[in-house]
Amino acid sequence: MSDQQVDQGKRTWLIATGCAGAVGGVATAVPFVSTFAPSERAKAAGAPVEVDISGIKPGEKLTVEWRGKPVWIVRRTPEQIEALKKNDPQLADPQSERKAFPIPDYAKNENRSIKPEYLVVVGICSHLGCSPSDKFAAGPQPSLPDDWNGGFLCPCHGSTFDMAGRVFKNKPAPDNLEVPPHMYLSDAKLMIGEDKKA
Repeated sequence: MSDQQVDQGKRTWLIATGCAGAVGGVATAVPFVSTFAPSERAKAAGAPVEVDISGIKPGEKLTVEWRGKPVWIVRRTPEQIEALKKNDPQLADPQSERKAFPIPDYAKNENRSIKPEYLVVVGICSHLGCSPSDKFAAGPQPSLPDDWNGGFLCPCHGSTFDMAGRVFKNKPAPDNLEVPPHMYLSDAKLMIGEDKKA
């Protein structure tokens, strides 16, 4: 047997074992790498949420969860919509120009909404992450100004927001309530977490 035949056999053996090792390495790596992919639960937590809004009466609020956050859907009364104009001089950012929570183009208006009747905001105060309380009734109330037009009060540090989720001046909250991406699928259905036009 010549040296060349031995070397050829050795070479074939090395290639075969190297290929087998590579296949084994890939077989081991695939399950390991797949553990970095988001779980079904995580995918569902970030997925858009479809909401039936047909049962919300004027002056009522519905809370749903999206990405682990409470999202408020408020059906404002005509009086609440009209009162928004009166608040502008008292607000820290009436036109939602601050950039901490980029506001979708369709909410860059006084109502901060697609449809004036419905407010859709994340119900978390921009100060320390507390959840403000509903204070929809207008007029003097404890912890609120005498000319209160309705809105939300964060009980932790006293930040107040109007019925469009806009923060009042000289309050601890640095920004308005966040408007999440959303769109109407019909008059009765709202999709939160997605705003693509079909």
